[in-house]
Amino acid sequence: MQHSVPARTGVKLVISPQPTPNGPLHVGHLSGPFLAADLAARAARAAGEDVVYFCGLDPHQNYSLARADQLGMPVPDMLKVFGDRIHRAMELAGFDFDLFSDPTTDADYRAAVPELLTGLLASGAVQEKETPVALCSACKRTLHHVRVTGSCGICGEGAAGGCCEGCGGFTSALNLVDPISSCCDAPAEFTTAVLPVLILEDLREPLREAWLTEQLPAWVRRVLDHYLRAGLPEIPMAYETDWGLPWRGSSGAQLRIDVWCELALGYLYTIARHLRPGVQASPAACAAAWEAISEVWHFLGMDNSFYNAVLVPAVLAAAGVSPAKHAGIISNQFYRLDGLKFSTSRDHAIWADEFLAAEDPAVVRAYLAWDRPDHHGTDFTTASFEAFKEHLGAVLDGSAAGAYRAGSPLAELDAERGLRALRLESFDPPLAVRCALAAYPSGGESARVLMSCITGAEH
Repeated sequence: MQHSVPARTGVKLVISPQPTPNGPLHVGHLSGPFLAADLAARAARAAGEDVVYFCGLDPHQNYSLARADQLGMPVPDMLKVFGDRIHRAMELAGFDFDLFSDPTTDADYRAAVPELLTGLLASGAVQEKETPVALCSACKRTLHHVRVTGSCGICGEGAAGGCCEGCGGFTSALNLVDPISSCCDAPAEFTTAVLPVLILEDLREPLREAWLTEQLPAWVRRVLDHYLRAGLPEIPMAYETDWGLPWRGSSGAQLRIDVWCELALGYLYTIARHLRPGVQASPAACAAAWEAISEVWHFLGMDNSFYNAVLVPAVLAAAGVSPAKHAGIISNQFYRLDGLKFSTSRDHAIWADEFLAAEDPAVVRAYLAWDRPDHHGTDFTTASFEAFKEHLGAVLDGSAAGAYRAGSPLAELDAERGLRALRLESFDPPLAVRCALAAYPSGGESARVLMSCITGAEH
């Protein structure tokens, strides 16, 4: 007699950013959302919670095409080179994913995402309409994301298309001040095209109600306040361009899906497939599988606030997933290297795969959690890392001065405080590391579990 497997319920979904394989990860990336998501997932599992810890690669940003052009490499070769380095860094760091999505190797994903967009159009959740489009006045390419620069219309800072690093607002060639193409350094010109559009104002009330209870950083709330006052934008979900997943609308025109809309639809499908293997690639079927999810937690740097706080929940809501599932965003400020921002383009970076191969990954994890730029920027220096490594070594071998003695009730209290500091609703990794450094020498079980979550190693 076969017994049916009960459906999962009450699952917490922890979403790590999906890096674009147009370069390797650097230590600044690790210090922010990538390590943080792993710490939170480990702590939730240690507390007995049902967790799906999700990550993947994001190859369809047109930053990939621009970088391959810059390097003089075929795009697939570049994606393979940097994708392998990203995988290696994540493996060395001990990131314990339940689910990892790679659109370059997942044929089901590449078929399902366009089907889901077609399904949203058929349901009326997405509309085809005449929509303004910006083109490079020289080469006539559609200007989006890396292809356009200008000044943010909200805060005035320089920005590319996508999301302003200054305020986190949505930027496009249509709302940037003085938009210029990055391909030809030419002014934008404007036309129209019939495109599939998600009208965010149609989802204002369910989104607003979810934001009232969602745990959000102050800078994300400032972004939301702006759009609630100014109005939520309309988002083209596909357009004519030279990079991205192909999709044909009712007119038969060959378009490509906007990469952030693709990511949201990718979440919808890959999470549903993980929870319910063989799920049909329809909005209703995927939304039904998502009923198992009770909470969604996004980890990100402060520069993609609009997409994770607004667009992703809106796309999921259009498919039938309640925005109320979105429990919070855990974000961070920028990490600096010797006083300057980490920069791939300027080669001002410590590459994660190389650093983790040269150093003990447990020490790297603990140091970056201790030095995490939670609410203000912090600064990696070799001197501070070496001093931390020496101190952690003394803590682990029992020679550290001033540590709690075995059986100390204060050690147990600090260990419990440290574990609470890794909980999603009270996330504070620097506090967790400080508690672990104090409590671990006592030999208590809670202190051992806490140190294991932080370092990714058994203790």
